[in-house]
Amino acid sequence: MTLTSSGSSQKTMELICPAGTPAALRTAVEAGADAVYCGFRNETNARNFPGLNFDEAELREGVAYAHARGVKVLVALNTFARAGCTKIWQSAVEQAVAAKADALILADLGLIDWARKAFPDQRLHLSVQAAAATVPAIRFYVETFGIRRVVLPRVLTVDEISAIASAAACEIEVFAFGGLCVMAEGRCLLSSYATGESPNMNGVCSPASHVTYAQEGNDLVARLGGFTIDRYPTGKPVGYPTLCKGRFSCNAKVMHVFEEPTSLNTIGILPALQKAGVAALKIEGRQRGKAYLAATVRAFREALDALGAERQLPLPELSGLTEGSRQTVGSYRKTWR
Repeated sequence: MTLTSSGSSQKTMELICPAGTPAALRTAVEAGADAVYCGFRNETNARNFPGLNFDEAELREGVAYAHARGVKVLVALNTFARAGCTKIWQSAVEQAVAAKADALILADLGLIDWARKAFPDQRLHLSVQAAAATVPAIRFYVETFGIRRVVLPRVLTVDEISAIASAAACEIEVFAFGGLCVMAEGRCLLSSYATGESPNMNGVCSPASHVTYAQEGNDLVARLGGFTIDRYPTGKPVGYPTLCKGRFSCNAKVMHVFEEPTSLNTIGILPALQKAGVAALKIEGRQRGKAYLAATVRAFREALDALGAERQLPLPELSGLTEGSRQTVGSYRKTWR
């Protein structure tokens, strides 16, 4: 299936791709990423999953590999430092700069200020975790800290993004594919309540240590922190229990109360995003495998190349890589309004 491009003299949007491991970084580079984003194997990184991420030596090697192929590396130090324990975050900034990272993705005000003063020539991006979604907020970060790019929260329409991009004195990056979050971009109060753990520090909405499955009659029951998230009849596919995508009893009905399992896919609205002034598109999924990366990066690379050449946009079938095999353009098109 194809979509006709409207044609534009604007610069083609940059494709920013996840790299949860050194192998994933290489996969993203080979599949056509313009830049990859990754993080250290510690709590400075909002995707601090066991078995994922980079140590200092791996980051240096990854940056060298990407740069040799003309691809940028952005390092996500996008958590909020614990009071009285900022050294680990400052050390991570130092290591990323030493590795020649092209930009640091930051959210914590104190860390942004420290990084700007310690490394005034280092390019800084504002993480989506900062939840800056208005022109005055973005102007504050740009004027105070020299932020060069802002990653917008996934709650804005294309028209709202356009208004921000036209008034903001920095580049605008938006999410293009992957998981959605009903909370303030990863700061999940539901998860914190259920588990007593910070998803910001532990890198996951549902820590494996708090997940249990139990057979009850004909149902397999999935729980998080002792709370029942879903029941799966025998023979039905069993999902990982994420609280916001759980099914609960409400008004005598069992339903997805907060959010149904679905994923963002913006390939069909790329011309609108480019016209809105978006500079970069981000694919979500540092926790996903190489097959996911290869397929999504290639699909978006082909679409962006077609958009730049004013050809018809390919619309590949990516539902097999989405949650619940369902896709949406999310808030970019708020059809319920």
